[in-house]
Amino acid sequence: MGLHQSELIGLLREGIDSQGGEWADLGAGEGAFTLALAELLGPGAHINAVDRDGGALRRLAEEMGRRYPATKFDVRVADFRRPLPLAGLDGVVMANSLHFLRDKRDVVASVHAMLRPGGRLIVVEYGADRGNPWVPHPFSYPRWETMAADAGFEGTRLLGTVPSRYLGSMYSAVTFVPLPTRAG
Repeated sequence: MGLHQSELIGLLREGIDSQGGEWADLGAGEGAFTLALAELLGPGAHINAVDRDGGALRRLAEEMGRRYPATKFDVRVADFRRPLPLAGLDGVVMANSLHFLRDKRDVVASVHAMLRPGGRLIVVEYGADRGNPWVPHPFSYPRWETMAADAGFEGTRLLGTVPSRYLGSMYSAVTFVPLPTRAG
C-alpha cells in the first residue's frame, strides 16, 4: 500500500471521537490500519483483528504487544464473510477489504449487526468503481453512501482522501448505526 503511519492515522482520525472502546478490524492483514487504530484509541481500548492469514495476525500481535502494551488485543483467524462472535462493538474498521467481494450486502449487514446503536463503521477504499486484478471490486464514495444507506446506516460522511498509485486515490468514510428514537 505504501502509506506512512501518519497517513494511515489521518485517514481514520476524523472518524474516531473518543478513546478506548471495543473495536474490530475486519480483514486486518498485516495490521497497518490496526496499528493506526491503536494509536488513536489509546490505552484501555480493546481491538479484535480478524483475518484469514494466521501468520500475518501472529506478526501483528507481536507488533501490537511491543508498541501498544496497554491495548487489549485479540486475533481471530477467520473469514469476515462468515458469522463472527462479535457484538456490541463501538466501531469496526474495514480498510481495503471489502473490494475483494463482488456482492458486499451480506457482509455490510453483518457488520451493522455487530455494532451497538450509535456504533460506527469506517471504510478505507479506492475511489474507483472499476477494478483491476489486485483490487477486483472497488467502490467510489458516492457508491458507498448508497450501499451504507441500503444496509441501514446513517450519517455517512467522507473523512479524507490520499493519492494512490493503483486507482488514483483512496478515501476513508464513516457511517453510523442509528440510535433508537425515543417516543414522544
